[in-house]
Formats: sequence, structure tokens, C-alpha cells
Amino acid sequence: MNRKRIISSALLITFALVLWFLPPPLEISLSTWHLFTIFITTIGVILFDLLPIIAASVIALAISVLSGVIEPAKAYAGFSESFILLIVAAFLVSHAVHKSGLGKRLSLHIIRRFGHSTLGLGYSVVATDILIAPAFPSNTARSGVLYPIVYGLAHDCGSKVGDNTHKKAGSYLMMTSMAGLTVSSSLWLTAMAVNPVGVEIASKMGIHITFGLWLLYALIPTLAAFFLIPWFLYRIYPPELKDTPEAPEKAREALSVMGPISRNEWITGSVFLGMLLLWSLSGIFPIDKAAVAFGGLGILMATRVFGIDDFRSQGEALSTLIWFAILFALSTQLAEQGFMSAVAKHFTLYLDGFSWIGVYILLIIVYVLIHYLFVSQSAHLLALYGIFLSVGISAGVPGVLMAMMLLFATNFNATVTPQGSSCNAIYLSSGYINARDIYLYGGAVTFMNLIVYLMIGTPWILAVSR
Repeated sequence: MNRKRIISSALLITFALVLWFLPPPLEISLSTWHLFTIFITTIGVILFDLLPIIAASVIALAISVLSGVIEPAKAYAGFSESFILLIVAAFLVSHAVHKSGLGKRLSLHIIRRFGHSTLGLGYSVVATDILIAPAFPSNTARSGVLYPIVYGLAHDCGSKVGDNTHKKAGSYLMMTSMAGLTVSSSLWLTAMAVNPVGVEIASKMGIHITFGLWLLYALIPTLAAFFLIPWFLYRIYPPELKDTPEAPEKAREALSVMGPISRNEWITGSVFLGMLLLWSLSGIFPIDKAAVAFGGLGILMATRVFGIDDFRSQGEALSTLIWFAILFALSTQLAEQGFMSAVAKHFTLYLDGFSWIGVYILLIIVYVLIHYLFVSQSAHLLALYGIFLSVGISAGVPGVLMAMMLLFATNFNATVTPQGSSCNAIYLSSGYINARDIYLYGGAVTFMNLIVYLMIGTPWILAVSR
């Protein structure tokens, strides 16, 4: 361990001990305060790269249970969450898409059309996401669709994990695709399962938002964010490979060498399309998305497209299941024990005398920043959306503006941390990006989205909602 890491570890341990022995503020119980101390320290360990995310999470779980801060059953509850199992299953299916050659074929077609530059590939990936988003009430499901395509693009650009070429193109493409999910989920009411939940909460406060109105309110700020995200990441997180003028021709040649679609590609493609269809219908019929993913994986195994050896090679899937389930459980318990609502209510005490515009901006900023404590966009919305919306309306903020901007923020803050959204876990598992990258560059994208939606979205919504 180098000197810098020793100093960082010592400072973080000191910080944790001070927090642990401080009396709890507000109306927070001692056990809840201790849980917050464990959670925020774990985030610090990950942020400063002192331990791998799985090691930090496992230690946090052990301390939480052994210290009596969380009951064992609640600490392990994350392992039974269907959306976490969906991540694992989708990650395994995406491996089959890559192994069968289907991912490579799709990526070559994209390179043939948009492959003159890495930036062009970034835009094509996000545009694809936006186009398929209204049929997918889950950004996790969409990430399962996009990930194998992006993975194939990275490989075909000569960018791989393990040979020190990951930053050639793969890191940029993975980060761009992950960030793109934040705006595709904001554009369509049906692009994220939590969007209709927020609309229903708002309707109980007299604010009615239809599919068409949502699209109208979201259109201009989301399109602005779409045009900015690939370019912004290209500037702050640049790929080593910039121009690829020969890539389209090479892609055509590679497609010619691959020849017609193989048996395994036909099977994988059929299974994949079937999964997409069922996922898209899950917002209408009671279809469990995780069961669909496992069903697809089962068919791929039965047809020998995905074998036992493939399981052995996918250790990242198990790692993802463990760390994400743990952090989700800790975050959920913070919300259930009242920590989030206590903090939110405390902030409202300082809003007396502010103009509605000041209250509005402050509430949106706090709502985004507090996502550092959540491992689920759904948990974030369920815990705080109603509180923040009612505080904003009470302060005179136009109801439609407050409701929509909080819903947008629920989506565009997803990249603020590795655990900020379940879909982040799939991209993190690729090896092209690490937790620190997401904190830094994902955080930068979140800040950019915040500025875009506040500065462009606010006047737009006010203008069209009159």
C-alpha cells in the first residue's frame, strides 16, 4: 500500500469513527445514524479506490449485521430482488450475444454506417437507445439490449479489456451508452418503470400528466442533453482512437468474411427478440422481466449456445449480484428507517422567505445530490418525490414544473454513482470502466444534465404548460 493510500485510509477511518460517536442529529435514531456512517464510509472507500467495490460492500454488510444496525433478514433482502437478478441474467445473455457472433455482426453494421469516428459511434448508440426506449419500461432491460452491441463495437475498434487497450474506444463507448440511458428514460413516460409512479403521485396533488404532455415537456431539454452527452464525454473522457476513416470499409470486409448468419446467431437473435417483445409488454401485462431473462438464458443453455464453461468464465456476474444487492439493502434500510425523509424535512425549515424560483432550484439540486445515498431510482422516488413535490407547491412553484423536473431528475441523476441505477452495474462489469470513473465522469454528466434541464427545461415547460 503506497503512502497516499495509507493517508487516505487513515483519514477515512478517523472520519467514520467521529461520525459513529457523534450524537445523531435531527430526529434520527442511533442505529439509523450508525447505518448512515457505515454507508457513507463505504461510498468513500469506493470513491477513493481504497478497496474494490465488492470488498467494500461485503465488509459493510458484515459490520452492519454484527453491530446490530440491521437485522440479518433485511440485510440479505437485496439478494431476492427481481431487478437485481435481472441484471445478472441480462449480463449472462449479453455474453451469449457476443459469443454467438450476433453482437459482432450488429456492431459491424453500425460501424459501416456511422464508424467514421468514435464520436459518431457514441451518437449512434444513444440514438438507438432513444428510439427503442418507449417500448421498454426499464432502463435495466434496455441496458441488456445495448450492452452487447457496445461491447462488440469496442472489440471491433481493437479496444479490449486486459491488454491495456480498453481506453482506445471501449471506455468512452461504455460511459456514453450508460449516460445515454439517463436521457432516454427522461424522454418517454413509458421508458422507465418509476415514471408512471411519479405521475400517479402527482395526480393525487391535482397535477395531471399524459403520455403526450410528458413527451412535449421533455422534448426540448432531452434533445439538448442528447446532443451534448456524447460530445461532452468526448471532451472530458476522450477515447484514444478519434478518427476511423477506414473503419466502414473494414466493417464491410469483415461482414463478408463472416458470411451468412449462423445457427447460433439465429437462435440468439430469436431469443433476444422474444425477450425484447416480452419486456416491452411488461408494462401492460403482469410479466416479470427477470423471469423473461432467465427463460431466455435457459433456452440458450438448452440449445448449447451458452454452456457450463461460459458460466465459469463469467465471475463478474456473481460479483455484481453480491455488491449491488448489499448496497441496495443498505440504502433501502436508510429510507425505511426515516433517514432520507428526516433530512428532506430539515431542509424545508430553511426555505421560509425564499422566492419560488429559489426554492425550486434548491429543491432540485438537493434532490439530485441526495441520490448519492440511494442505490435505486425507484427507492429514491418513493422515499422523497412526494415530499419534495409538496414542499415545492407549498412554496409557490408551478405544480407541473415541479412535478416534471423532479421526475426528470430521478432519471438524469442515475450516473452520479456506480450504484445510482441498476443498469450501471452491467456497464461496470464490462471492465472498460471502473467505479471511480463513474463517480468522476458520471458525476460530471449528472451536473451537465442538471444545468441543461434547469436552464432549458424550466422556461420550456413554463411556456408550453400555460
